[in-house]
Amino acid sequence: MSAISKKYQIDTEENRDFLKEIRNGLLNFGHKFPSPGGSAYYLSDDGTPWKDRDREAYVTSRMAHVYSIGSFLGHEGSEELADAAIRGLRGELRDQENGGWYAGLRADGSFLPNKQCYAHAFVILAGTSGVLAGRPGAEELLEEALKVYDQRFWNEEEGLSCDTWNTEFTVMDDYRGLNANMHTVEAFLAVADAVGKEEYRVRAGRIIDRVLGWASGNSWRIPEHYTKEWVADTEFNKDHLDDQFKPYGATPGHGIEWARLIAQWALSTYKDDREGAAKYIEASENLFNRAIEDAWNADGAPGIAYTTGWDGKPIVHDRMHWVLAEAINTSALLYHVTGKPKYADDYAMFMEYLDEKVLDHVNGSWFHQLDQNNNLIGTVWPGKPDIYHALQATLIPYYAPDTSIALAVKKGLSI
Repeated sequence: MSAISKKYQIDTEENRDFLKEIRNGLLNFGHKFPSPGGSAYYLSDDGTPWKDRDREAYVTSRMAHVYSIGSFLGHEGSEELADAAIRGLRGELRDQENGGWYAGLRADGSFLPNKQCYAHAFVILAGTSGVLAGRPGAEELLEEALKVYDQRFWNEEEGLSCDTWNTEFTVMDDYRGLNANMHTVEAFLAVADAVGKEEYRVRAGRIIDRVLGWASGNSWRIPEHYTKEWVADTEFNKDHLDDQFKPYGATPGHGIEWARLIAQWALSTYKDDREGAAKYIEASENLFNRAIEDAWNADGAPGIAYTTGWDGKPIVHDRMHWVLAEAINTSALLYHVTGKPKYADDYAMFMEYLDEKVLDHVNGSWFHQLDQNNNLIGTVWPGKPDIYHALQATLIPYYAPDTSIALAVKKGLSI
């Protein structure tokens, strides 16, 4: 790694300083998200709100989460911004009649139909981070979010969560999927860490065991989409290859993100049992390495392809910023947990790519979508709607791998 700048190398002061610079820029970039009612505006390329776009619950939850973390970092204005998002979640985004949270609100104030497991998982995350930050209304938000989630989305018998209800919670969609379950694992680990509800860590482990069963039997490419009986539907969305949340085929970025969450769960569950954690760390390595082997620089240019087929060949070649963020996180975690130089090399490679291609050095934040030649496009992710993935990627590499990031930052559990 001698030819690579120390700025990109893990465990150097130069890299820590680089991440701090990026982090401060991200927190500044997101300041204009709150609407008058608190729900989050979709942010444009320079951070000004696109007020004609939907104000979604998951984005609002993410902003509550990141600015709760911002308050631990001493970022000016974080408390007020976190409070605004929590107000939006407890107010205009909450369905007062049917319970739960609308997927979002349109510009005219009407609500988007359906109740999403994905969004409700992020409401839980917002609540846990808000509780840690001592924000007004956060405890009530978390209590309500857990109640709704447990009643409507969690299936105790299956050890998995469903995906979508209609707005009234009277009809459940037959689709089952792992994206919502992945962010459920994230939320459940945060609940266990933040408020000591260990039953949610156990639930996270049940989800993880199911996912690893599917992944290990499929060359570590995770089937994402399922029928209501949890039978993999490997042809799902073949006519909508680049869907924002449910694309066709394997999603390497999710393999990378699962790898990190699985390692976090294992390290927190088997704190004094290296042997118990070891098989899960090995599984995390398998998921990460499969994703990078399939999708990094797979078409002659740096970057991680959005999706591949079941043969590992890229289908959607676009590069999404969140995938790079997770690659930074997971390579750092695996390096610190295993000590293998390969992961330090991967981390430096991702950091260099971030600086050269994905960081917007003019307007701030990260470009959310690039094509296979690393030119800016916006077919899936126009603008820069939130800072959640990017901000976490400036923190997770240097905080305790067995602890949810909000608690780790609050307690100063740095590596």
